Amino acid sequence: MPGILNQTWMNPDSTIFKYVLSACAATVAETGTFPLDLTKTRLQIQGEIGVKNSQNSAPYRGMMRTAAGVVEEEGILKLWQGVTPAIYRHIVYTGCRMGAYEYIRDNVLGKNEDGTFPVWKAVCGGLAAGAIGQFIASPTDLVKVQMQMEGRRRLEGKPPRVKGTFHAFTQIVKQGGVRGLWKGWVPNVQRAALVNMGDLATYDTTKQIILRNTVLTDNWLTHTLASACSGLVAAILGTPADVIKTRIMNQPTDANGRGLIYKSSLDCLRKTVGQEGFGALYKGFFPIWARMAPWSLVFWLSYEEIRKLSGVRSF
Repeated sequence: MPGILNQTWMNPDSTIFKYVLSACAATVAETGTFPLDLTKTRLQIQGEIGVKNSQNSAPYRGMMRTAAGVVEEEGILKLWQGVTPAIYRHIVYTGCRMGAYEYIRDNVLGKNEDGTFPVWKAVCGGLAAGAIGQFIASPTDLVKVQMQMEGRRRLEGKPPRVKGTFHAFTQIVKQGGVRGLWKGWVPNVQRAALVNMGDLATYDTTKQIILRNTVLTDNWLTHTLASACSGLVAAILGTPADVIKTRIMNQPTDANGRGLIYKSSLDCLRKTVGQEGFGALYKGFFPIWARMAPWSLVFWLSYEEIRKLSGVRSF
């Protein structure tokens, strides 16, 4: 049995091997761009019901001022508060979504005889892969969001909710049971499906177009151009769902784990637009895009290079 497992693990075309490669690339990208994610989360929470009237909290204005405010009020290391569950999330999320997309592309939907992959198939594959990966990783995303807001809660005079990653997990289970770990999973999965439709489908399609219609080869320049397009499209499609997801995950709950502010993602959408206008759905868009662009760039360049060095064919 160990010999069989070792052969499967070492096989460059195995799903497990590709899972590890994508998790490594995602860890590098997540660590380097995490401060932008924390900044985005802080901006999205501002103005929501029950938070906007806080007497001890001055609203942030823009990404740079938000980041500077966090450093000034809480310390520079707080820009990485919540990075541990974020890395855990990507080990699960990115590994699953990348593996699912490639499997769906190659074995379920199938490429054309000439090796191309139609846009509609890429869209379907991206939606499905994102939903699968995010549902599995949703508990780690919940912990990450709550930890990102701890520094702000303390400044507002509110009692701390969690002391660390493990404590956050145990508190969530204690208050809402195992099901509580999936609080906000619906908007979370919706967001991931949209983001991955933009990210995976755009990267895959753009890369094919570049290789078919230009003199560029399958190298770092092609990967850079494709990742730039994928990051922008993913941010445009995913920001509204990301705002809703963040607010639902951050809201307080009753003894049964039910939200005290929003009843559902639709209710959150209605209240957010009604209270703050349609533009509130794009709160944090610039930091989302500013983060997705370098994240996508670092991830795809790292992933393609790691695959190449490991003897795995290009994505």
